[in-house]
Amino acid sequence: MELAYKGTRIFYTDEGSGTAVVFLHGFLENSSIWNALKEDLVSRYRVVCIDLLGHGKTGCIGYMHTMTMMAEAVKAVLDHLRLRKVVLAGHSMGGYVALAFAEMYADNVKGLALINSTPFADAAEKKLNRDRAIGAVKQNHKSFIRMAVTNLFRPKNRKMLSAEIRDLKAEALKTPLQGIVAALEGMKIRPDREVLMHFTPYPKMVVIGRKDPVVDADFLLNSLENTEVDVFVYPDGHMSFLENFGVLQQDLQGWLKKV
Repeated sequence: MELAYKGTRIFYTDEGSGTAVVFLHGFLENSSIWNALKEDLVSRYRVVCIDLLGHGKTGCIGYMHTMTMMAEAVKAVLDHLRLRKVVLAGHSMGGYVALAFAEMYADNVKGLALINSTPFADAAEKKLNRDRAIGAVKQNHKSFIRMAVTNLFRPKNRKMLSAEIRDLKAEALKTPLQGIVAALEGMKIRPDREVLMHFTPYPKMVVIGRKDPVVDADFLLNSLENTEVDVFVYPDGHMSFLENFGVLQQDLQGWLKKV
């Protein structure tokens, strides 16, 4: 389904009934990453999957897509669907968008799940890496995508999941150059939203990959001590929805029952 928005269109899927669970994909991904995970959920929940700005079948609206801009686009879809209270589940960049949404629209959040994501802003070195990535993308975005997607997986999983990685790359290669740059610019300037992990009333879960090359597992774990956040630690990389599919499916379903 599509929604007209600021001169472009937002693509989304809407299946099932019950408590609404809204899935937000990561950088270079699109809503199709949730296809397997949502199969068991649509019989019990209303599952909404959204292509974020500049990704999948959703168009671009600027040179930079801040996490706030992406959250506003998510809100437009939810308003269109007349959904007031939702559970947000975001992978990586989708988690940053979920956090921005939770900050702006606190009354609309029933639960928050961060999957291989972090509430912290980019450190100085990470911001430099974003700038380097923008340069690499502008030189040859196809080779950047192929390398970036592979590097998100724990090395020992790359052969075992080669078919899934190939499919992910094929989807990622559909992401327009403008969408890639706009997301990198937006992620680079996002503010710290750690306070939301401590002082919000709704249930929260965080999935951490021990070998995640993007998120500092120990730093995030330490920050979540003495909070009421449900923390799930897996042994692999940044792509828990593939590397740890079975256990993530189980943990997410168990957590949703509490929401």
